[in-house]
Amino acid sequence: MSRNLLKNPYGEEELEFWDLTENGGSQWKVEDMPGDCGFDFCIDGVTKYFATSFELCLKRQVIDLLAEGFSADQLDAQPAVMVEDWYCGRTDCGCTYQMTTCLLDENHEVIQEFKPEEVTLDPDSDDCSWKQISHTFSDYGPGLRLISFEHGGHDTKFWDGWFGVRVTGSSITVDA
Repeated sequence: MSRNLLKNPYGEEELEFWDLTENGGSQWKVEDMPGDCGFDFCIDGVTKYFATSFELCLKRQVIDLLAEGFSADQLDAQPAVMVEDWYCGRTDCGCTYQMTTCLLDENHEVIQEFKPEEVTLDPDSDDCSWKQISHTFSDYGPGLRLISFEHGGHDTKFWDGWFGVRVTGSSITVDA
């Protein structure tokens, strides 16, 4: 089974290993499940999530695949790269969620990108429970050396505190 290359995907170590590329409003915060006006997570053992605020909050990790033990030959064979993320809203405030994952060469140039449209969750019309988004990269050509994963969002009512999207359980695996 492939291992998750993202470190601290559930917030068990607060914000350790994450580069806070946008830290607006009341800033990123780690909270315990299910949180105020929240939902239990659908996977046993997950007890924390990352909460965003009223201005954009984005966090990123860049994975160096050679440092993680993959060889250039393995990577040039274009193994499947799977990305997964989980997000949810609160039952009392709308929010937005966004995610971008990029396969990068040794010069940090983008080989292939997955950037789904921004999601807006409105508790008046949407089920704001935990939702999974996933993508598998394939046939992207040789040269993969790094993977950039960034996600986050904000609330839609600009309330002070942590009323924005919640994220947890992010995963990147390489099938090599």
